[in-house]
Amino acid sequence: MKHLLKLTAAPAIALAASAFMSVAAPTRASAYEYCRKDVTSAVTSCSFDTMEQCKAMSSGRGGDCFRDPFLPARGALAYAPKPLDAKHARTHAE
Repeated sequence: MKHLLKLTAAPAIALAASAFMSVAAPTRASAYEYCRKDVTSAVTSCSFDTMEQCKAMSSGRGGDCFRDPFLPARGALAYAPKPLDAKHARTHAE
């Protein structure tokens, strides 16, 4: 009985882990870059790929279109540049 439990537990755990990873995988950062805030209900919907799509949806209805504030700034570095040490900074300043 213990042998049967060992044979079925490992595949079950692997299946559960793969199911969790597929659900928890991050989405594409460039998808849905623009948001629209409705005037009447103040609901924000970030479901537009371009500003033109957002403006077309707002046409005749009202609302504000803007870039998703939770996305990183365009052209932002993936890491902060290393600060120059004092000795290296002096040689460049002179």
